[in-house]
Amino acid sequence: MSHPPYIFIILVLLFIGCAPVTKEPPLSLIIDADTANEVDDLYALVRVIIEPSINLLGITSAQFHTSPLASDTTVLESQKINETLLQIMNVKDIPLPVGSNDPIINEDEPASSEASQFIIDKALQMPGEEILHLVILGSCTNVASAILQDPTIIPRINVHYLGFWHDQETNSYNKKEFNSGNDTLAVEILLNTRGLKLDIMSATTSQHLVFEKEKVDSLLKGQGGVADYLVDRWESYTRWWTDEDPLKERWIMWDLALIEALLKPEMATRAKFTTPKENTNRIITIYTEIDVPAMSKDFWDKMESYLNSRD
Repeated sequence: MSHPPYIFIILVLLFIGCAPVTKEPPLSLIIDADTANEVDDLYALVRVIIEPSINLLGITSAQFHTSPLASDTTVLESQKINETLLQIMNVKDIPLPVGSNDPIINEDEPASSEASQFIIDKALQMPGEEILHLVILGSCTNVASAILQDPTIIPRINVHYLGFWHDQETNSYNKKEFNSGNDTLAVEILLNTRGLKLDIMSATTSQHLVFEKEKVDSLLKGQGGVADYLVDRWESYTRWWTDEDPLKERWIMWDLALIEALLKPEMATRAKFTTPKENTNRIITIYTEIDVPAMSKDFWDKMESYLNSRD
């Protein structure tokens, strides 16, 4: 005797309902930031810190020695702000390893540091097939050094780098960009390392994410804690690279564009390109477009939620 069709459908639905649901593990991140170099680094770091869906393993400090405002200890300046940021936000469980104060001087010799060793340790500790995501918001020194120190981490990491100017129509690269210029050899190491998963948020693409000071003031000023810290950083930092907008009414959120694209992939478009002709011929991924209104809205929605949760 055959069962009516609806009995079969019910049995299938019951089976599906009982089947175990495989949940993707949260992204495990280390953020490598030249935090003291600019303003947008702080906004990017805050966005990551308040995101509950990721596993933030640490924030490493990076050098930026080519800045005309640079001291002899730029990495310690970045380190200090990283420490202050977490203190203001009352976050105690995120490690803050110090990076190298000097760029790599030989492509075969790492600029080893507490940060590069931390990156190695965390990469080797990743369970199973899980990947450690390394987000570089400044110079590439610490990540490139980690690769030189222990190449066995290469298949266990995915590097996300903010750098270069890139013309997607001609696939031409301009490496005379600030982040890239702070460690030119480290950039070459990332491009030349076979098997390294490398995603690039170019300056060409990220330059379109711009915040207005008027909105920053209306949503953050007078809110206390990290909100006022972000406002003060905007107002107190000397923008040395341009004479335009002397009142600093607008600011490009370069680093935040990469963070938003990583946390919300639907807000950005990526494509595969070959590396520059002078580098090892291989395929890397470059962001070609970002949804600026969506990224801006996401940041401010998350900030509003965070600020309200403090009450």
